[in-house]
Amino acid sequence: MSTPSNVSIGETIKGIRARLTSPGAPFELQQATLADGRSFTSYRNAFQTLPQLLNAGRAHGAAEFMVYGEDRWTFDRFFAAVDAVASRLQKQQGVKAGDRIAIAMRNRPEWAVAFAAAASIGAVPVPINSFGLTSELMSNLEDTTPTWLICDVDRFERVKQTIGATGIKVTVVDGEEGDVAWSSLVASGHDGWDAPALQADDTALILFTSGATSRAKGVESTHRAVCQAIFNIDYIGAVAAMTSPDAVAAIMARQLQPTILSAVPLFHVSGLHAQLLTSLRHGRRLIFVHRWDPEKAVELIQKEKVTQFNGAPSMVQQLINIPGFERPEISGNLSGVGFGGGALHPRLIDEVLGKFSGRMSGIGFGLTESNGVCAGSSGRMFEAHPRSAGVLSPIIDVRIADLDGQPLPEGQAGEVWLRGVTLMERYWGDEESTNNAVHDGWFRTGDIGVLDDEGFITIVDRIKDVINRSGEKIAAAEVEACLLLHEGLEEAAVFSMPHEVTGEQVVAVVVGKPQTSLSEALLREFVSQRLAGYKVPNKILVRDQPLPRNPAGKMLKASIRKEFEHLVV
Repeated sequence: MSTPSNVSIGETIKGIRARLTSPGAPFELQQATLADGRSFTSYRNAFQTLPQLLNAGRAHGAAEFMVYGEDRWTFDRFFAAVDAVASRLQKQQGVKAGDRIAIAMRNRPEWAVAFAAAASIGAVPVPINSFGLTSELMSNLEDTTPTWLICDVDRFERVKQTIGATGIKVTVVDGEEGDVAWSSLVASGHDGWDAPALQADDTALILFTSGATSRAKGVESTHRAVCQAIFNIDYIGAVAAMTSPDAVAAIMARQLQPTILSAVPLFHVSGLHAQLLTSLRHGRRLIFVHRWDPEKAVELIQKEKVTQFNGAPSMVQQLINIPGFERPEISGNLSGVGFGGGALHPRLIDEVLGKFSGRMSGIGFGLTESNGVCAGSSGRMFEAHPRSAGVLSPIIDVRIADLDGQPLPEGQAGEVWLRGVTLMERYWGDEESTNNAVHDGWFRTGDIGVLDDEGFITIVDRIKDVINRSGEKIAAAEVEACLLLHEGLEEAAVFSMPHEVTGEQVVAVVVGKPQTSLSEALLREFVSQRLAGYKVPNKILVRDQPLPRNPAGKMLKASIRKEFEHLVV
C-alpha cells in the first residue's frame, strides 16, 4: 500500500497495525497468562516452544541454507546433523531436558547444529562470547554449570588447562580432542531422539550480556519469550514491507533466495534471533563470515548474491566507505543495510540515507534482556524518522520515566523502561542484579529516550556505565578495575566517547601515584594482557590532579569527559 501525501507515516503505521493484529489476521493479538500469573499481550500464532520453531525449517528440504567458505549446507543436511547430534547427546550421553549445553566458537555451520540439537532435546543452549579471554570463558562456564561444552579448537586451547576440574564434557568441532569427538556425534546411523514434553514457560536459552559490573550476566529466557521475539521480527518486517511497496516489489522482481551475510556473532541476540533462527524458519540463506573484513565482505556479497546485510554500525560504516559501494556493480543485489538504533553517529545515518535512498535500509532497538528487537523501521519508515530507533512493537510496553520511575509526558526525555512477553525471566543465578533491573515487571534499560506521538522512539543517551563498541558491550567498571591493578595508578575513570567507525570508543583518564612515571603505551599493554582486545581503551589520558567527585564520593564522569573531549578524536 502507498501512503497518501496528506497522511503521516505514523497514521499509516497505525492503520497497518490494526489490520495485521486484528482477529483472524496473521499477527492477531491475545493475552497470554504466564505460569506465575502475569498477563501480557502476545501473538496468537507464534510458536510455543523453540523445538517447534526449529522444526518449521524442515519444510525447506534441499534448498541451500548455510555457506561457510566452500562448504555448502542444505536444510536437509543441516537437520540430518541436528538429528544425529541430538540422538547421541540424549541416548548415549544422557543429556536431559533442562541440562545446559555451552557453545563457544566463531560463526560456522557447526554452531547452528549444536544449538538446534541442544534445543531439540529440551536442553538449554548457552552461547558464550567467543572473543573473551580464558578467564572470561571460564567465568561464563562456572556461572551456568553446563553439562557439555561444544567449541572450536581456538576456544578449546584457551580452556583445556582449566576445564578438566569442572566436570564439563567437551566436544571440539574441528578436531578430535575432548571427551567425545564431533565426528562420532554427527555420524549417520543413529537411533533418533525422543521429543521432550516442554512448556512455554520452561527455560529455553541463556545469553550473556555485559552490564555495569565486571562480570557478564547470563540472561535466562523462556520458550515463550524467544518464540514471541522471533515472531515480532516478522511483524516489524511486515509493517516495513507494507509501507514501502515499491522497494519490496523491486526486491521480489529479482527472484533470488533471500540471502544474509552473517557477520554478527551468533552469540549475540541479533545474530541468533534476527539472522539464524529467522532464516531457519523462512528458508533464507546464511553466508557466514569467519573474520570480519570489509573487502572480503564485498566479494561475498557479489559472489553469493547477498540480498541483506545487518551489522554493527562500524561494519556498515566500513562497507559504505568503499568507493562506489552503493552502485549495483559493487553491492550487487543488496537491498539495503541495517544497524543498531543506539549511540549512532549522525554521519553514518546521513550517508546510508544518501547512498541507499529508496531501498530497505533500516534500524532497530532492543537488548539481550528483551530478546532483541523492541522497535524498528526500514524503508520509508526509516527515511521518515532516520534519527529514531524505529516504531514500537505491539507486544512491548514502553515507559519513559524520571529517576524515580514515574512516567514522563510525551516528548520528554527519560529512562526507557520495558515490559512485555519477550523479556527475560531473570539474570541466571544473580538475584541481586535481577532485582536491581526489574521493578514490578518493568525492566530498566539504562537508556535515555524520547517517545513521540507517532510511536517512534529515539535513544539519546545512556545511563548505564556500559560502552557499546562495534556492538560489543564493555563494562566501564571492568576496565577501571583492570587499570587499577597497576601499582602505579591511584585513580581511573573509563567512559565512552563517539567514534565514526565503532559508534563508541573506550576512553580512560588516570591519575598516577606520586613520583610515578606513566605512559599510554605502557598502560595499554598492561590492559591488553588482562582483557580481551575489544575492551582495551582507544585512548588513555594521564591527569595530574585527583578526579572530580561529588560530596558522596561518586566520580563525576561527565565533568571528566568534558575536560578531555577536545583531546579525543
